Amino acid sequence: MNNAAHGSVPFPAGQADCGGGAAPARSWLDTAARAGYKPRTMNTSSQPIGTAFSRRRFLQSTLLAAAAAGLQPWRGATAAGREIPISLQLYSIRNDCAKGFDAALEWTAKQGFAGVEFAGYHSYSGKAKELRKKLDDLGLKAAGTHIGTSSFKGDALQKTIEFHQTIGCKFLIVPGDKDFTSPEKSKALAELFTTTAATLKPLGLWCGYHNHTHEFDKDPSGKTYFDLFAERTSKDVVLQQDCGWTAAAGYDPVDVMKRYPGRMKITHFKPTVVKNEAGKKGIFGEDSVNWPAVLAACREVGGTEWITLEQEAYPDKKTPMECTALSFAALKKIL
Repeated sequence: MNNAAHGSVPFPAGQADCGGGAAPARSWLDTAARAGYKPRTMNTSSQPIGTAFSRRRFLQSTLLAAAAAGLQPWRGATAAGREIPISLQLYSIRNDCAKGFDAALEWTAKQGFAGVEFAGYHSYSGKAKELRKKLDDLGLKAAGTHIGTSSFKGDALQKTIEFHQTIGCKFLIVPGDKDFTSPEKSKALAELFTTTAATLKPLGLWCGYHNHTHEFDKDPSGKTYFDLFAERTSKDVVLQQDCGWTAAAGYDPVDVMKRYPGRMKITHFKPTVVKNEAGKKGIFGEDSVNWPAVLAACREVGGTEWITLEQEAYPDKKTPMECTALSFAALKKIL
């Protein structure tokens, strides 16, 4: 999700706590502005993270890896004998969702995605049973959701549990909180996540946090806030690594995954051009990220149950749906 799209999370009624508010979901930018978070743009001026692959080498290497692993081309990578299905983070097509959520879900299903990760519930705010029926009718799973930290506090937690149990959504992920990078408040935030995870675990649910670039800023001790959060939280708290943002922050997403094995259960594959690398564009397989290495790490150490495609770049004047379709087609070829 865009760096501008997070802050401490007083989300709109019905969006964060899923408690049945009638107000439509507002944009993440509005939410961030109300929360006082200042946008940060991606740095675009250095060499790519990891080994640079030409598009041809990228496709050759990953297709060979897939063949060696006995994978079917589009079904997903295997992990411990299981396929890893692919979901779409609906923020990728957020304007289409706002115009007609049913139509956006139908388009997603027709593309062949196994599931969706929500970024607001639009016309289904507070309507869990209706949303579950729609998903079932389309053959889509609720892979995960992005909700606010406030969803885990007080009476809102029970509403959050009930809504997401009904729609079959296992992973409840916070896409940003300004306390994460606060020297004074980051520890308390980690404690909230650990406590929430302990409540959710017996119910088959998980909470977690999604990174952008600023989570890799360092606190006064010299540690990144991402590492501090990971160390301060229990292993039952999901670290939803957005591998594109990690690379943009100057870190190797594979190294990050290896540091915290088993905790990246729902992982974002976001096509990202790192620091204006020449000849690259924000379409999967044409960007800067070393996806073959990321994919191998998901299989071997990440504990990844869902690969979530998130498309935030729309090059060549193409629409979000067009760019998403191009990235998904390329992703299917390597899995």
